[in-house]
Amino acid sequence: MDDNKVGLTHAHLRTPRAAAVAGILFSVLLFLVFGLLRLSIPGDPFEPGAWLQGGLTYVTPAMNLVPFAGIAFLWFVGVLRDRLGSREDRFFATVFLGSAFLLLAMLFAAAAVFGAIITAFRAAPEALERSAAFHLGRGLAYAMINIYLVKTASVFMITTSTIALYTHLTPRWLAIGGYVIAFVLIVGSYYFDWSLLVFPLWVFLVSISILREQEKEATSPPS
Repeated sequence: MDDNKVGLTHAHLRTPRAAAVAGILFSVLLFLVFGLLRLSIPGDPFEPGAWLQGGLTYVTPAMNLVPFAGIAFLWFVGVLRDRLGSREDRFFATVFLGSAFLLLAMLFAAAAVFGAIITAFRAAPEALERSAAFHLGRGLAYAMINIYLVKTASVFMITTSTIALYTHLTPRWLAIGGYVIAFVLIVGSYYFDWSLLVFPLWVFLVSISILREQEKEATSPPS
């Protein structure tokens, strides 16, 4: 057999060490997205749409950041799976991946709805404002973010924390903290508009933990 073919057969991809930075990047981008949206769009789903007349200075950049945040989150999920390796349980892995994909789907769909509202407003500002189509889109985006995305993020955190607790993927305090933050998301999303920001904060802490573990492994002498 050709040596080149043998090399290709036994070759395999390795996760870049810098990939753990993706979680930090996702956290920063999601903070920016929700921060910029809250500066322009009221949390009340029944508001008449006056924010459209007030300017879209912050909304458009927020929409453009969403795809990059989604890509960074996929890298973060890949890093977690790489750290688990053979310890990954099929049941929890299914829920873990499923909730991650659903979370991204809700985030992208909500951003698309806001983008459609902005496009329609620019095309016919007088016809859209206070129209049934505007309230339909506004209510749809609100439900996607404050109901479905929040609940899916909670499932992702609970599943990840359970995996981390039994496989020592993260420090024990961080895994337990994931349960607490998930509870805050489930309950607090009804009362606090900014409660969703605890999710990227948790992702940030997990990413920092993984980076520290990678540094320890890189500096420790081989056994």
